[in-house]
Amino acid sequence: MNVQRSASEPAAAAAAAVAVPEATPALDAAGRTGSGPGKGAALVPVALVVAGGLSVQFGSAVAALLMPKAGALGVVTLRLAAAALILLVVCRPKVRGHSRADWGTVLAFGVAMGGMNTLFYQALDRIPLGIAVTLEVLGPLALSVFASRRLINVVWAGLALVGVVLLGGGGFDRLDPVGAAYALGAGAMWAAYIVFSARTGRRFPQADGLALAMVVAAVLSLPLGIWESGAKLTVPSTLALGAAVAVLSSVLPYTLELMALRRLPASTFAVMMSLEPAIAAAAGFLILNQALSTTDALAIALVIGASMGAVRSQTGARKRKKKG
Repeated sequence: MNVQRSASEPAAAAAAAVAVPEATPALDAAGRTGSGPGKGAALVPVALVVAGGLSVQFGSAVAALLMPKAGALGVVTLRLAAAALILLVVCRPKVRGHSRADWGTVLAFGVAMGGMNTLFYQALDRIPLGIAVTLEVLGPLALSVFASRRLINVVWAGLALVGVVLLGGGGFDRLDPVGAAYALGAGAMWAAYIVFSARTGRRFPQADGLALAMVVAAVLSLPLGIWESGAKLTVPSTLALGAAVAVLSSVLPYTLELMALRRLPASTFAVMMSLEPAIAAAAGFLILNQALSTTDALAIALVIGASMGAVRSQTGARKRKKKG
């Protein structure tokens, strides 16, 4: 799996920041696409991206079902530990020959990854999945706006803010303010994840840095999971569901999205990934019976539109800059 990123165009990572976290380290690979495939072939990477998004969000829905058995922190531990083991076996990362700065980057990446997952699952334990993902995506959107420093992206940020106000119904007491705060915190950690995933990709070959950072995240989450759930984590059925969450939310999306990114432009990928809140809302409705009100649906649509607009405007600006 090639997840190395180019050292140039740092704003490109922010422009694609609405992508799912698991896909972020591979985004630059999409910038090098072949010439015009047929219509059928062109639909293949799109289908792979959609499948990856479905896998991530339905994996989150399965995680919500597991929480009564293992607790939010226990689910995070099971997911990260299982994903770390799988990535270590598949990637077999080298641990020698790296500088202190390399390890510092991996450590920061792992902390961001662990924090993002811990905060998101705490939010998922308190508010509906679709709303949690909508609030979380504001972190990458803010990163995109700050990186671009263009007035039009301030407009997109304002549109997203209107969506957030609608979600809160004028006040987040309707949602559960603690859950909303956790989701926003997860968004901030998602933005940090994007920054450090880019740095890790430049310092480590293939997926070595990702695998090592996943180990860091798993180790950091382990004491919290044991503290909350203890022996519950060793129940066979709980372990099986935890492994399923790891596969659905990490391993399978990595594979599908990396396959898609060999043939799909990063800008197109990012716009498609901005549909994540809608996919999450569908997963919450189908698996968790979390129906959304008309106002909630409108709010999610506004955030999706803002994310798509921010990516499109940033991509257009880069194209004009290259032509100039």
